[in-house]
Amino acid sequence: MSILTQRLATLQLHPEVLGKSLRGIEKEGLRVDATGTLSKRSHPSALGSALTHPRITTDYSEALLELITGTHSNVDSLMAELNEVHRVVASTLSDELMWNHSMPAHLPADNEIPIGWYGTSNTGMIKHVYRRGLAERYGRTMQCIAGLHYNFSFDESLWELLDLPQPTAQERRSAGYIALIRNFTRYSWLLMYLFGASPAVSKDFLRGKTGELQELDAQTMYLPYATSLRMSDLGYQNKAQSGLKLCYNDLNTFLERLYDAVTTPWPDYQAIGTHRHGEWIQLNTNVLQIENEFYSSIRPKRTTGPCERPITALAERGIQYIEVRCLDIDPTQPTGISAETARFVDAFVLFCALQESPPFTDSGWCPESAANFARVVKQGREPGLMLSKLGQPMPLKQWADELLDEIAQCAETLDGTLKEKDYKTAVLSQRAKVADPTKTPSAQFLEQLIARKLSFHDFTLEQSAEHAQSLKKTGLSPAELAATQAQATQSLMEQQELEANDQESFDAYVARFHQALKKPT
Repeated sequence: MSILTQRLATLQLHPEVLGKSLRGIEKEGLRVDATGTLSKRSHPSALGSALTHPRITTDYSEALLELITGTHSNVDSLMAELNEVHRVVASTLSDELMWNHSMPAHLPADNEIPIGWYGTSNTGMIKHVYRRGLAERYGRTMQCIAGLHYNFSFDESLWELLDLPQPTAQERRSAGYIALIRNFTRYSWLLMYLFGASPAVSKDFLRGKTGELQELDAQTMYLPYATSLRMSDLGYQNKAQSGLKLCYNDLNTFLERLYDAVTTPWPDYQAIGTHRHGEWIQLNTNVLQIENEFYSSIRPKRTTGPCERPITALAERGIQYIEVRCLDIDPTQPTGISAETARFVDAFVLFCALQESPPFTDSGWCPESAANFARVVKQGREPGLMLSKLGQPMPLKQWADELLDEIAQCAETLDGTLKEKDYKTAVLSQRAKVADPTKTPSAQFLEQLIARKLSFHDFTLEQSAEHAQSLKKTGLSPAELAATQAQATQSLMEQQELEANDQESFDAYVARFHQALKKPT
């Protein structure tokens, strides 16, 4: 009997454990005008403060909305809240709409893309300066790529049932999540094949650097077998991070390497400096300004207190949940993700937690996994595509079928313990995509562009407008509208209070922020 089968049998004896799992979503999307061009307007005050609103904020750009749900014990309530917050945005925006694709709409010149503004409080300014630093390091255009992050946590009792060898509950929890992350790194190519939905991009976005991409029409570039150009090397690539292969064999080693990255100067960033014309332009000149600048497909997470650094929080209290960061926005869904996809991710994460997860070799990094992921995002639908499994060639189709067999066992356990029937169906639906690559979202997207003779931009604008209209038509109930307005008003008041109560200069605040970082021990 495999470790996976043994652990599933144990969980089936304790059905309450999986019912205490929590999941939440953060979904990004650009505000655009009626022509699908990036908005240069400020974040709408009717949506509240981007700094203090619990559900509606912005990411890199002032125009890059980020919609955040609370945590939910089941997928149906999660999707209901995600739909509600989308209805809030659609009903509030008058002559703008939310771009519903991972790859950007038409953008102005790089230096004209507005950076997120969060007011004059020290808390708001540190978010703004960090984003100015991203502009200096990577350019603003790349920061307009959007995604959907899926956050997931297991109840503490799960790690006790797995009988992990670590001496304390906190250490067992962190070791369990780190093992999950290792397996996610090994197998996340499957998510890109099944759910990647960005095989094409506007030529406008590339700024003349088309590289290996092919022309689909006068405005659109693509790769014929790509699944997710968003997660390819079109995304966040730079010399400073290229050598940053963080170890997922144990939490302490991971944190030590992350600490080195946020405290080690990088010559190119030193040449830029932290100030220009007397204004802050980046928080420091290190490989990473802060921990969030490390780009990866999954992150270990822990909620932080005021001025607390993620490294310190993780070192002192351990991992609390994981953040899945590689999911493309599903352009066919008004909320960017279907309930079926969410259930598959639940089952996939459970599989990663329960499956045997041997340590990585080669200094804690697994180059084979990185190569498989990179191959699938660019060539995933290529006939006969081979991946590498423990150094041996393996057909993608064969490996995907093997993984789905095991994930299906996890789905059956979820259905049984949660008294549902949809998890097994969610996994079963993916088998058709493995059998026939034309059924994948990436293939379907390209098929629509070709059949309708529409550019990436025009097709996505049309879809986004239809979704916005559908959400507006449903609208908000009187109770939802009242709660929405109260939440927006409250967030604006909280921002004003922050700005009024700052007792130190921004320079002193930045110094205190850096000093709050403690070296992991």
